Amino acid sequence: MKYTFTQKALAFSVHVFTASGMVAGFMALLAVADHEFMMAMFWLFVALIIDGIDGTFARIFKVKEVLPNFDGGMIDAVIDFSTYAIIPAYFIYEAPLLPADFKLLGASIILLVSAIYYGKLGMITSDYYFLGFPVLWNLVAFYLFFVMNFSEWINFIFIIAFAIMHFIPIKFAYPSRTDKFRVFNISFTLIFLICNIWIIYIFPERNEILSWISMSCVAYFLFIAIYNTWFEK
Repeated sequence: MKYTFTQKALAFSVHVFTASGMVAGFMALLAVADHEFMMAMFWLFVALIIDGIDGTFARIFKVKEVLPNFDGGMIDAVIDFSTYAIIPAYFIYEAPLLPADFKLLGASIILLVSAIYYGKLGMITSDYYFLGFPVLWNLVAFYLFFVMNFSEWINFIFIIAFAIMHFIPIKFAYPSRTDKFRVFNISFTLIFLICNIWIIYIFPERNEILSWISMSCVAYFLFIAIYNTWFEK
């Protein structure tokens, strides 16, 4: 089947939109280097939003069929590893989150386990669940820096715990793709995004209501993960 120039242009624009996540990641990198942690996390959330909706556009404009010589999945993987692992590891390294003598170790653990996780076959199941805690170190960095107020050593323990969870076969929902509880998953994701961007905006002020709403969204996805892993029939 031949596709028109307009169809090809629209399909290619989806790839450009996906690639713009790397620009957002680079902006976050610059902000971390300047210790502008609010702006860094804002840009990481921009990258997260781009990653969350570009697949929908790809399916609407039939990108795989229209541009079979472009691998959007590879573009996505490169950007995801940068914005979900490399830049968050740098954020955690530069921010006052870990004991000074353990900053490099903490960042190294994040990078090593993330790279190994990406190489694991079945990282995403056939019914669109992440098997094991997905590479979401941007959110770990967000909660440790903007929401929680733990000591540096407790933060380090959390890094170790999440690193181990990469390899525990728990089924975490892929909100934009998992069919089961899809409406609830997307609804909680939207609440999660709005609430967390608000938390970033008002920082260093902390609002307990926003923090509780944000943590409630996390609790929902954790509950769904436990249910889907051990109780679903």
